[in-house]
Amino acid sequence: MVAPIEEHRLTVSENRGLRRISEPKKDEVTREWRKLNNEELKELHSPFITRVIKSRIRWAGHVASMGV
Repeated sequence: MVAPIEEHRLTVSENRGLRRISEPKKDEVTREWRKLNNEELKELHSPFITRVIKSRIRWAGHVASMGV
């Protein structure tokens, strides 16, 4: 089980990664380009992508803890 603080860190990291691979959105009112907010990221990306990102983060943590 992941601790609440670690879950929050994973969510922040996940959103950062999703924001980097997502295209910006043009605001309807100001007509300026902006980054997607967290709710828009959740709507845009499937849970499959989230699982893949989390599994790779866990794998990287495992490798780091091995001291290789």
